Amino acid sequence: MEYLRMLGAVVWKDLVVELRTRERFAAMAGFTVLVGILFNYAVDPTVVDPQGIAAGMVWLTVVFGGMLGLGRTFHLEEDEGAFQGVLLSPIPRDALYLGKVVANFVLLVLVTALVFAVFGLFFGLSFGRAPGTLAAVVALGTLGFVAVGTLFSAVSARTTMGETLLPILVFPLLVPVVIYGVTATKSLLAGIPAAEVEGNLRMLAAFALAALAAGAILFRHVVEE
Repeated sequence: MEYLRMLGAVVWKDLVVELRTRERFAAMAGFTVLVGILFNYAVDPTVVDPQGIAAGMVWLTVVFGGMLGLGRTFHLEEDEGAFQGVLLSPIPRDALYLGKVVANFVLLVLVTALVFAVFGLFFGLSFGRAPGTLAAVVALGTLGFVAVGTLFSAVSARTTMGETLLPILVFPLLVPVVIYGVTATKSLLAGIPAAEVEGNLRMLAAFALAALAAGAILFRHVVEE
């Protein structure tokens, strides 16, 4: 119970700071709307079926937009020198990592919902016959992305290259999320039954769990170096 209380304190602190500044969410939301507008003018619906390419566009926007927020996970604490104080607190390192993941996950879920709303508005997308399964695919893919991104955000925050290094570290590890996420999303948007994407759903869940476990174990070594 004490562990959950400390984890919750980290989540609450990060969300309150974001609510006050709106720095990361504003950047991600602005990027999402801009990309939606650009794709709206770049794609000719008389030549290309928007429904057929929507899955790739959605995940591309989520990944690149998410990078804007994840890259600044530790920015404020590092700038103010507060992170050393956090490390001196009795909060376990894995609880600190998981708290950061949960806070980032909440933000990215909101951004992902905005992505679907923007593309749905511009391209008139149909979200298939299994919106619940589609939500599960997006949630698991987003969780895996956030788990990897949060860990490597801690790595990049402690280097001179900062946020520039983050995409180089993270993108190669996101191949499973992109492959299984796009494939499952495309199938569900096309109206294929949810049972047909169960394998993709299991792979996304396995990746998310593996990323969370690896991050919780490695985070201590990253921040204490």
